[in-house]
Amino acid sequence: MKSWWPKRTKNEASVEASSAQAEGAKPSSAETVLRRLEWKVIRRLDGILQGDYRTLMRGAGLDLADLREYQHHDDVRHIDWNVTARLQVPHVRVFTEDREMSAWFLLDLSPSIDFGSGEQRKLNVSAEFVAVLAKLLTRHGNRVGAMLYGTDVEAVIPTRSGRRHVLHLLHSIQSRPAPTGSGPTRLHELLGSAASLIKRRSTVFVVSDFISEPGWEKPLAQLAQRHEVVAVRVLDPLELELPDLGLLTLRDAETGEQVVVDTHDGGFRKRFSRIAAQRESELREALVKSGVDALELSTDADLVDAIVRFVEMRKRRSQLSSGSLPAHLKHAA
Repeated sequence: MKSWWPKRTKNEASVEASSAQAEGAKPSSAETVLRRLEWKVIRRLDGILQGDYRTLMRGAGLDLADLREYQHHDDVRHIDWNVTARLQVPHVRVFTEDREMSAWFLLDLSPSIDFGSGEQRKLNVSAEFVAVLAKLLTRHGNRVGAMLYGTDVEAVIPTRSGRRHVLHLLHSIQSRPAPTGSGPTRLHELLGSAASLIKRRSTVFVVSDFISEPGWEKPLAQLAQRHEVVAVRVLDPLELELPDLGLLTLRDAETGEQVVVDTHDGGFRKRFSRIAAQRESELREALVKSGVDALELSTDADLVDAIVRFVEMRKRRSQLSSGSLPAHLKHAA
């Protein structure tokens, strides 16, 4: 296989058709998009999560709330030795977590993001995710900011709260000029810039397809040592498996390199799928080694379902780490 595959490839005919359609249609304003998301997505999340969205952000500050007797699952580091000595019974400090903190969206807007094999492009999915999370977080007093990356870090939007700020974030993504291929993505530059810029401990969402030059793993791990980092990986089904469409001209979105492939060849499709599966495995392993949680958003999947699954995963893990069990497991026990 040629080296073009690990970078994003495109069906030129599909791209030209979608571009022509886009030119004839007026893009929705940020206000229109946010209203649609509030009605169709955020209302559903409110009904399903009922506050559990807070597991997406973990506060940096801790306030002493109470003292209680030590239990077998408690962290011994929280034992209050003065109270224990006075009462002759081990007691632990109970803390409440400061939820009012900052969240940053590190947005990869390189040319490979401007692709979708169906109705949605990866760029649309990224923008909707940012709008939904920013709206949920800011209305509870948290602040959100963003760094936009194309060929380099093109814009930094400081952390603020409020609906107007969410609209500003969404408009900044929508109004950005269409990306043009000018070389491979260097995701490590975005991560390094974020490490230098974000001083206070924050929740950092790295929104990218992770189609990049090698070398982003170490900066991501370093960022995760100081901040709560979530890797939001955006993908399209066509990146994992090619259907039988006959002869296709594929173009690398970032370098402009073209190649003609015969998707009618079953052997070629199998090789494509095998390489794609290998890349998937290596990417997921790299994210695990970097110590970050991963949320996958596909252009053909429901955004609400993806967010709910992710929140539930973090909630279960938090329960297990604290020694408590979900209700259905308690009944089973």
